[in-house]
Amino acid sequence: MKRILLGLIGIALLIPQVKADEGMWIPMLLKKYNIEQMQEMGFKLTAEDIYSVNEACLKDAVVIFGRGCTGELISDQGLMITNHHCGYGQIQYHSTVDNDYLTNGFWAMSKEEELVNPDLTVTFLKRMEDVTEQVLEGVTDEMNNDAQSRQIQKNIIAIKKEAVKDTHYKAVLKPFFNGNQYFLFINEVFKDVRLVGAPPSAIGKFGGDTDNWMWPRHTGDFSVFRIYGDKDNQPAEYSKDNVPYRPKKHFSVSMKGVEEGDFTMVFGYPGSTYEYVPSYHLKMLTETVNPKLIDVRTEKLNILNRHQAADPKVRIQYAAKNARISNSWKRWIGENRGLVILDAINKKQQYENQFTQWAMANEVRAEKYGNLLSEYEELYEKYTPYRLAKDYIQEVVYRNGIEIISMASKLKRLASPYHLADQTGTEVNMKIVEKQRTKVKADAELFFKNYYKPIDKELCVKLLQMYQNDIPDQFKIDIENLNKKFKGDVAKYVDYLFKKSICDDEAEVMSFIDSFSEKSLKRLEKDPANQLFNSIMRVYSKKVLQMEQHLKEQLDQLNKTYMAAQMEFESDKVFYPDANFTLRVAYGKVAGYTARDAVEYEYYTTLDGIIEKDNPDIYDYRVPQKLKDLYAQKDYGRYEVDGTVPVCFIATNHTTGGNSGSPVLNADGHLIGVNFDRAWEGVMSDLMFNPDQCRNITLDIRYVLFLIDKFAGAGYLLDEMTIVE
Repeated sequence: MKRILLGLIGIALLIPQVKADEGMWIPMLLKKYNIEQMQEMGFKLTAEDIYSVNEACLKDAVVIFGRGCTGELISDQGLMITNHHCGYGQIQYHSTVDNDYLTNGFWAMSKEEELVNPDLTVTFLKRMEDVTEQVLEGVTDEMNNDAQSRQIQKNIIAIKKEAVKDTHYKAVLKPFFNGNQYFLFINEVFKDVRLVGAPPSAIGKFGGDTDNWMWPRHTGDFSVFRIYGDKDNQPAEYSKDNVPYRPKKHFSVSMKGVEEGDFTMVFGYPGSTYEYVPSYHLKMLTETVNPKLIDVRTEKLNILNRHQAADPKVRIQYAAKNARISNSWKRWIGENRGLVILDAINKKQQYENQFTQWAMANEVRAEKYGNLLSEYEELYEKYTPYRLAKDYIQEVVYRNGIEIISMASKLKRLASPYHLADQTGTEVNMKIVEKQRTKVKADAELFFKNYYKPIDKELCVKLLQMYQNDIPDQFKIDIENLNKKFKGDVAKYVDYLFKKSICDDEAEVMSFIDSFSEKSLKRLEKDPANQLFNSIMRVYSKKVLQMEQHLKEQLDQLNKTYMAAQMEFESDKVFYPDANFTLRVAYGKVAGYTARDAVEYEYYTTLDGIIEKDNPDIYDYRVPQKLKDLYAQKDYGRYEVDGTVPVCFIATNHTTGGNSGSPVLNADGHLIGVNFDRAWEGVMSDLMFNPDQCRNITLDIRYVLFLIDKFAGAGYLLDEMTIVE
């Protein structure tokens, strides 16, 4: 098996015919497969300038910000920039009605004023390594799938343990090409990351949900943080004695700007793509899963928007939640639309017909691959309802769903030490009890800081009604008291739920946590919110998740075989692996595009467009007075270009979620902008790339500097940067 897999990869990568613009490429392999094309497109550096283990290079200035974004170093004092929407949770955490940093912005005028962020981390990649042979050691064709998986997992654990032995580093090992190749990543994680500055949301989220995923764009989507370490420049928990981190590399910031056709490179951590799936996957998403999830999130947003518009405190409390709900909601709409316009399913089917003809033309290939697509068809028919049920329950419980049962799930953790002792016949470990109590209390405090009962109650009614109406009978929830006591009337049941449960009352929850003991177990069991959570989890774990995972494992095996088969079928093509939140390089050129008939977009926007959109009656378009004053006075300083200030530009780089905050570099490797979005017409690029319309949206670094300097009056930060005029 190992020889076959490696052989297939070798065949696929022998003849480098790389398609421009499309692709998220592995940094350590650029020298072999990409650098010549990059240089032909205008890039002036070498592959070693981008990625090196022994020398400082561009990769040393790129970090994972938090758990799902990218950031980059812009000074030798640990100063880091990412998107405003990536730092949104931290900005909200520090915001109150009296100090509304979401609305007014925040700028530390010295290091002493920077704000500490509990649990926020940044992660540097130290090195990566192809470990395919080690991972597949001992794996044979004679093994069944379970045995192969066990051997692979055993090897992965050993490889990771050995890789970071006697160090403070963290090891991550991930499959590429659907398990046909494996790479090891050695990371360094810093835990003291402080907020330095963020513009007001009227700049950082300008255009709000209306402009999200759209071009033209005028959003100043950035926030600034600083990384701290101990006196030895090593990662450390927060301490007032920590000092700014001294990076191996930081990006020079270019004031030169961009012109159409200029080379651009995005360096970051794209989350997930599915470029090589069969047509049946696209049918599942476009015809079943996405439409239902869009409906659910539409209702969530209707409820949140109405309450937020009526109360400034609620607007702050639910700002981050609203943004998370809206982001995927609008992307799913654009994804479905783009796939239809691209005729993606038909294109996949045409490719599959060609693949089948190729497979059946040879006896050996016919035996290996002849039944692949028919197996896919049968499996997706079984898998689709389970995938929908899984996603739907996650929408109800975990993805900013019913919050009262989310609180119940937190309280259940208090009971775990007692249940463990009961199962094992041992004494209750009071140290674990106290540890759980402390953690649950901290979670509860954060929960109630951003909790508004009327929203939760309305969400609860709507989501339970939608779930019971939309999901097949086999996945229906048997909710205690709903049918017997309330004859299926969800609204009356929810009234009872919120009246009888303690989980919507901060004082009661805190008292319950403080006094929790073995005697509290029965009270927790009888709480209606806990009973509702248990009812949902019974369906989720027993009727949905087990079968969904079983079918998903079968799909994973087919995907692995199909990926290898495609690489054999197109042996003259260099394949890029799907995104999996590992460091990648995408490159392309600055370019406008035609959105639809008679609608053509320029490649850049300016401050003029912000003023044109100004509307004091609409929250998302209320331009701050100071920005309007700077515009009226034409007080642009050195950031002026042709009588205005550049704001955003677009290019053909292949990006996805996780690339938020990624550095966008020019041909010299200098920072020209911060990636923050994609144009709506091209958001289907996670599944199929359209070079004519797929565009990444970048915040022009000159607008960032203008805002820091002229708007915020924090020009001292520019003194740290290496600015190239």
